[in-house]
Amino acid sequence: MKVSIDTDRCRGFGVCVSLCPEVFVLTDYGYSEVAVEEVPPGLEEAVAEAAEACPERAIECN
Repeated sequence: MKVSIDTDRCRGFGVCVSLCPEVFVLTDYGYSEVAVEEVPPGLEEAVAEAAEACPERAIECN
C-alpha cells in the first residue's frame, strides 16, 4: 500500500500522527508528511483509519 498527503489540504491537526506514528510525522512547520515510501505490513489498517479520521481528507491510500 502506498499513502500520500495532499499538502494543500493538510492543516496540521496531527490526527494521522497520533493514530499511526510509524507512517506519519509532523514537519518542523507542524504539518503531516509520510515518513515511509511503502506502508509496512500490519499497518495498513492504521493508515486507513488515519485517512478516514483526517478532518481535511488530505490522506490518500492506494
